[in-house]
Amino acid sequence: MIVLVLGIGLAVAALVAAAGDSAELGDESVLGMGFFGVLPGSICVMTLGVLTISSEYGTGMIRTTLTACPSRGRVLAAKAAVFFLLVFAITTVTAGLTAVMQNAMVDAGEPTGDEWLRATVGVGLYIASLGLLALGIGAMIRHSAGAITIMLGLMLMPMVAGVFMLGFDSMSGVRDFLFTYAIPSQLIGIYGEATGGGSGPLGWTSVWIMLGVSLAALGGAYATMSSRDV
Repeated sequence: MIVLVLGIGLAVAALVAAAGDSAELGDESVLGMGFFGVLPGSICVMTLGVLTISSEYGTGMIRTTLTACPSRGRVLAAKAAVFFLLVFAITTVTAGLTAVMQNAMVDAGEPTGDEWLRATVGVGLYIASLGLLALGIGAMIRHSAGAITIMLGLMLMPMVAGVFMLGFDSMSGVRDFLFTYAIPSQLIGIYGEATGGGSGPLGWTSVWIMLGVSLAALGGAYATMSSRDV
């Protein structure tokens, strides 16, 4: 994830810097370019989120874990807390370093304080919450490959399905909803770029949406774990 966020982010900044005035950035902030590295980097976080708990089901170690700590809620909360804090810290630092280097490489407008906060802490919170969603799905599915496939589908299928609906006016409402609230669109919104014809979530709204969805997934994971023997 670190390699993807830094590598792709700096590569995009280098291309824009080489383009010079033809890039036509004007007073626009360059922080939005961090999106290009954060999006593929989030796939690594989703995978790790699933494996944080599903790998134990695959090896049978979950029996040992639940023998040591019979409380399903404590096990799930401990895994979620450690995973969330780790991903939040690493993502925030990596996104911050990328943003600083991009801002130094490209001649563009100076970002505001809120833009810096959203491009670092906001992105960190969003990606960590996305990882919690993956952890919740992994706990419910209990199968690594299946849960990872579901998470990739949640990320990619709304955009793909929306493209196939372009020729059907009767499905314009569903299409616009998919385009507006797809994970890539929400991530773009954190940087301040509205999607869905300008009606998509902007700024911190994207973060709160993902945090709410991830908490709901963890609630489902707790209910599922509590209703099964293992």
